[in-house]
This record gives sequence, C-alpha cells and structure tokens, in this order.
Amino acid sequence: MGKYLSNIPLQEGLEKYLDALKDKINKEVEYVDVEESLNRMSAEAVFAQLSAPFYNCSAMDGIAVKAEKTFYANDQNILTLKLDEDYIVVDTGDPIPRQFDAVIMVEDLLERNEESVKIYKPAIPWQHIRCLGEDIVEKEMLIPSYHTIRPQDIGSMISAKIDKVKVFKEYKVGIIPTGTELIDRHTSPKIGDIIEFNSRLFEGLVLQYGAKPVRYPIVEDNYDKIKGCVQKALEECDMVLVNAGSSQGREDFTYDIVEELGEVVIHGLAVKPGKPAILGQVQNKPVIGIPGYPVSAWVVMEKIVKPVLLKLNYKVEDEPVIVDAVLSTRVMSNLKYEEYVRVKLGYIDGKFVVTPIKRGAGTITSLVHADGVLVIPQNVEGYNEGEVVKVELLKPMDQIKNTIVSIGSHDLVMDVLNDEITMHSKGSVGLSSTHVGSFQGLLAIKKGQAHIAPIHLFDVDTATYNVPYIKKYIEEDVALIKLVKRTQGFIVKKGNPLNIKSIKDLPGIRYINRQKGAGTRILFDYLLDQNGIKKSQINGYEREESTHMSLAKAIQNDDADCGLGVYSAAHILDLDFVPICDEEYDLLVKASLLESDYIKNLLETIETDSFKKRVMELGGYDISDMGKIINVEYEG
Repeated sequence: MGKYLSNIPLQEGLEKYLDALKDKINKEVEYVDVEESLNRMSAEAVFAQLSAPFYNCSAMDGIAVKAEKTFYANDQNILTLKLDEDYIVVDTGDPIPRQFDAVIMVEDLLERNEESVKIYKPAIPWQHIRCLGEDIVEKEMLIPSYHTIRPQDIGSMISAKIDKVKVFKEYKVGIIPTGTELIDRHTSPKIGDIIEFNSRLFEGLVLQYGAKPVRYPIVEDNYDKIKGCVQKALEECDMVLVNAGSSQGREDFTYDIVEELGEVVIHGLAVKPGKPAILGQVQNKPVIGIPGYPVSAWVVMEKIVKPVLLKLNYKVEDEPVIVDAVLSTRVMSNLKYEEYVRVKLGYIDGKFVVTPIKRGAGTITSLVHADGVLVIPQNVEGYNEGEVVKVELLKPMDQIKNTIVSIGSHDLVMDVLNDEITMHSKGSVGLSSTHVGSFQGLLAIKKGQAHIAPIHLFDVDTATYNVPYIKKYIEEDVALIKLVKRTQGFIVKKGNPLNIKSIKDLPGIRYINRQKGAGTRILFDYLLDQNGIKKSQINGYEREESTHMSLAKAIQNDDADCGLGVYSAAHILDLDFVPICDEEYDLLVKASLLESDYIKNLLETIETDSFKKRVMELGGYDISDMGKIINVEYEG
C-alpha cells in the first residue's frame, strides 16, 4: 500500500490535527483522595467544609485578657491583673474563651507569679487573636474548576476538611517502541543492535506534560505484532505513541496500521528534523507515529504531542522563554522545511552569543548539550554570521548567564575542567565547550564569541606555540592561561601491528585526520611538509574527526590504522602510542576578562589539588606551568 508523505507547515498541520480531535477532549471524571490529587485538574469547584481556624485562637504565647481592663496601662500606671478573673495563660493555637478579646505577648509582661501579672501598656481589642475563619470560611470556594492542583491547594483543602476531590480522569499515554534492531538496556549489545532509549525520553516528557505514561515492551518490525500492540494500547490508554516505522521504508508499518484501524489525518510535516510524523486517530483516540531518530522524536514530542495533549486536557501551554542572540557563524537551511537547530548560548559582554552544535537527527547528545533551539522558518535559507536571531531557551537563563563559554581545541582536560568547575562552585558556575579547533577558537575570542579558547597553534616560522598567531590575528590585549603541556603522537592499534614509527610510515595506510583549523591538523601539515610528503599520499587525509576521543575510537574499531592525537586518548582506549612532540595547550582570554567572576572561578579551579590529580591520572600531561598567566599586549 502506498504511503503519501506530505509537507504541511507545522502550525497548519497542528491546527488541522487539533480540529480533527476537537470532540476527543477528556471528559471523564473521577473522585480521588485529596492527598492523591497533586497535579490533577479539578472537574468542579471545591468549597470549604470547615472554617480555618474553626474557633478563635491565640496567635502568640502570652495571656488572654479583657481589652477594656487594660486601656489605662502605661509606663506611669502599671496595672496588676488577676489570674482567671482578668486573664488566663495561653499558648499559640489555644482557644480563646468568649469573655476574653485580646492577647498580650509574654514578652510584654512585666512581672508574673502564680496568681497575677503586671502590664505596662494597653491591649487593642482582638490583637494577636486568629479569629474564626481568618484563613478560610466554611462554604467559600477554595479552588475553581479546571484548576491544576498544587501542593498549597492540597494544604488548604485538608485544612478545610475536604476528603475527596472531583478531577478529570488521569490521561494515559501509551508508548510503543518498535524495531527488530532494538534491545533493552540490560542486554549486552552486539553489532547491529541499538539500545532502546526513546521510550524513556517519551516517558519523561509525558510526565512533564502532566499525563501518565504507559510503556510497552519493544515490538519487532512485524505488521501483525505492532498492530496487536497498538490495539492493546488503545484499550488501556487515551493516546498512543508509536515510535519508529513512520517513514516509507519496507519495514515502516505505522502508516498502514493507523490507516487500517482508523484514519491518518496527516503524514509528513515541513519540519527538520521530524518530517515523517504520522498524525492519526483510532477509536476516537489520537495515535501519533513518531520518527525513530531521537532528535526528530523530540521535535515531534515538543511541537505536536505536547500541544495536543495539553489541549485535550484543558491545559494552556506556557510561553517559551526567547532571547535575542548574535549568531557566531553562518547557518544554512533547506527552503522546504522549518528547521530546529540546537545551539550553545553564552552571555558575553552584555549580550547573548549563539553557536550551532551537531545537527544530525540521531545525535541525542545534541539535546543534552544544547542551551536552546534556533528555529529557521520554512522558505528562509539561513542566517549570516553576526545576525541577531531569536533563540528558545532549553535551560534557565541564570544558568546560561553563569556559564563559562569555551570555543576551541578539544582535549580531555577540558572535560575534567568542566566537572571540577561545577563541583568547585557547587553547581553555580558551569563550563560549556564547543570543539571547532584552535584557529576557530582564536577567532571566537577576536569576535567576542567566547570567554576562553583552548588553543595549541604551532607556528612553523618560529617553532613556538600560540603567541605568534595571537600577534598576527588579534588587535587587543589578551592573556594566555597556561594549562598543560601534552604529548602529541600517532595513535595506533594495540601492539602497533603495522610497525608505525614515524610520519614516513604513513603513506599507504588508512589515516584519520582532525578538522581544518585544529592545532593538531596544523601540526600534521607541518610534519608532512618537513618530511617532503604530499597530502595526496595520505590515504584518509580528508576524513575528519572533531575530538581526540572520536579519532581514537575509530582506530580501536578498525575504521582507520593511525591518527595524530594526544596520549591520554590512546591511554583511555588501551591503544598504542608513538610520541612525536610535546606542545603547549593554553587558554586564550581577553585581558579585560581576567578580573571577571568567570575567570576567577576558572583560575581557582585550576589551582585545586583535585583538578591537578585528575589531569595527571589521564597520562601524557605536564602541569608544571598550570595556572600561570602570560600577558600578550597588542603592539599596533
């Protein structure tokens, strides 16, 4: 059966789907114990059954008195009151007998014995008394209909003697992961297996949306089995989410199943990622087919499932927090789609700066590391560097403003530094790293796009690191915070089976390179030139990895034989290492930021024993100059 994949704009598609579901709004109600009502929505107003307090009571420790008998008390006219006749002793919360109408605090009593007390100032009628109904009056409304019940609401209802609350029935969302290649996280994976995690992502999001998730076991790519699970979920739930199988492949069955059991309203949205979404209804219940790639799935959950679920349950979606930010690099987009680009955000020199990160639909970590989402509208081909764009925040603004932005070279030391800064500041300061290479990091500092840039730029003319590049490209005072000296060399397979000893052994083997602008790439090009080797002689020169760890992992996986990288990456993955040289890995920062809280926190962390110990445990580092500051003044 053919599957029609449309390209409907997101908002148009959402409105069309909601219109098709307008009669499916949750109308079932039930009574629940007040203590179990948190986050449920009231189906009718709740009225107090008891006043609070339901008697006049003392608001202070002291004595209950007849106010009239104290009116003439002052510093020159000390009055003596008799126990039981003029007053009684009360504590906070004690009932006030009808013959008394005020309370004097114990702190305002002069002398007191077993039969009398002296006072020096008068009491005002009803002072320090919580009168009947001061908080709640019997029969008054506590919460209205269609109200999401909060902890304070529960407290007030209990105080007013409410036992049961009429709420809308809990909305259950069935989650069905499909795919023969999927395995449970407790199963040891083999080649071809994929650990299933999307259902947990959906489960958490559904909980955030205020509904109850119901996860079903993984279903293999079998039409009848998936259909059976959908039918079971429809019997038990109010909405069904089928993950994967929503496109047009030979084992993509979701469209046909929804069409057989009910109606496909829309198949295909003009969004990227997330295009192959299926919006259908079966047995008067919404059934949504969600793409298998995690970022695609997240987009469909946030932009389709969330508004639909909230609408069907009388809830209003919160307005997203959106900030204006300066784009650090050009971003291109396909004119056919509305694209959701995950981004890093930094607050630098009083403005937000935004840097795009991985854009693949399968990169779940791009959601982990993203601070926000840049939406590129359909029919817009992208934005240029320096443009002010609107970014929807995924993290609290205070957290973003208290994050040190690092753009530049990758090293495992930066991961350790990130963790140590967070621990050192008890979570109040963070470090956000984007790995684009040393040269791009230097330019990020020049353009005011980062607080720090890890760099290790080798200058072939002077055979020194970093300073010559700074003097050539940056026209203001900056500083280098010395971090580590590290060993660069060839990472090779365990046992070095190809007996690689120097760069002269590389022609003919499978090489894996670092990206353009990386300090390691610049060093490699220098070594090639020094040894008279052409780039065309290196099999794999154009293949790039953005981190030392991803390079080392490719070698461990036999996707390459060799690559230039740092010792620590080889050491962690138990690979062999052929040392080539030692280099200086420093943090570049504008001189004007040295006294900022960002850099002070950074320097304090670098000086801690725990950070230094963890760096040394990685292997291949010299920390003798760590923390020293080298000022590089602009000479223009």
